[in-house]
Amino acid sequence: MNASRFKTWAWVHKWSSLVCTVFMLLLCLTGLPLIFHHEIGHLTGTEVEPPEIVHSGPNASLDAVLAAARSRHPERVVQFASKEADDDRLWFITLTPTPEPTDDFRSVAVDARTGAVLAEPRVDEGFMWVMFKLHVDLFAGLPGKLFLGLMGLLLLAAIVSGVVLYAPFMRKLEFGAVRRNRSTRVKWLDLHNLLGIVTLVWAFVVGATGMINTWADLLIKYWQFTHVSALLAPWQGQPLVAEAERAAMQRVVEAAQAQRPEMKLAFIAFPGTAFSSPHHATVFLRGTTALTSRLLQPVLVDAKTAEVTAAPPLPWYLNALLVSQPLHFGDYGGMPLKIIWALLDVITIVVLGSGLYLWLARRRVAPAQLAVEDEAQIEGAIVEAATR
Repeated sequence: MNASRFKTWAWVHKWSSLVCTVFMLLLCLTGLPLIFHHEIGHLTGTEVEPPEIVHSGPNASLDAVLAAARSRHPERVVQFASKEADDDRLWFITLTPTPEPTDDFRSVAVDARTGAVLAEPRVDEGFMWVMFKLHVDLFAGLPGKLFLGLMGLLLLAAIVSGVVLYAPFMRKLEFGAVRRNRSTRVKWLDLHNLLGIVTLVWAFVVGATGMINTWADLLIKYWQFTHVSALLAPWQGQPLVAEAERAAMQRVVEAAQAQRPEMKLAFIAFPGTAFSSPHHATVFLRGTTALTSRLLQPVLVDAKTAEVTAAPPLPWYLNALLVSQPLHFGDYGGMPLKIIWALLDVITIVVLGSGLYLWLARRRVAPAQLAVEDEAQIEGAIVEAATR
């Protein structure tokens, strides 16, 4: 690497890091409690716990569950009905004023065994909701998501350029060396480099998956426009199927599951909502293994006749999105992996904070003094090594 190329990489690393650092710090700080959102919910009592009862008979039908949820909010319509991947004892019913996408929703938790309403958890308020919104879109919707995606791209540029610069830097030092007898800035520079290279793979994975997650809305709309619209062309222009005309939702679910009996129910999008059509309910099924439980199989079912219209496989880019979402939060390997994710998150906060400190400390030093400081000598050594 010649001196000119080294300076270019140094410029890329400096400015990509500076632009994204504050936002990456925010994402690391807000992401830390989100890693343990289930555990925090259990501790604070916001997580719905099904009662421990002896139930030997059949579970309540989905229609009875929906009726119980509607009784709490009769002025609203059902948008979604979902089940947790690891707990079949609960239904979560989402009700909104209209079928269109909205932030005005109510969630009703219903016991799948008895059809009794257990709770109405408010997921749009409280500390964890604020952390989630800051982490996902900065309370700015799609523009906020895309902006954070851009910051994620800059983070990847900072990581790659940092690796390129790290190689010539380490020609003069042993791996992991922290020169404690030098100035504070030099010690923090060594620590910044050491922790940065240690968390390299994790930071790249989390940054890349986070960037992919910010594209979720656009990818879903693209899928609906290019794939789903062609399947629904015969019903284009038809009005929304009224609730009185719909088949029993239990029949709809059974018809969908008959297509893929080896899969489990994930959630149902009701007619007229974002993931269905005015004439269909879309039943999303998931696999039963650690990986396939993250992937979804949509089944479009005629809302009037409960007959399956289509079961199109999701395209590769949506599968990549579904796999990246739990990977981003370390949600694949239970508590041990969550703890590892949290430790790496804390180390990354130190890396980001130390990088910001190094830039601010360098600006406080007069140019004449900086020319003879240890860090300037180190940078000269790096350039010298890089041009050999």
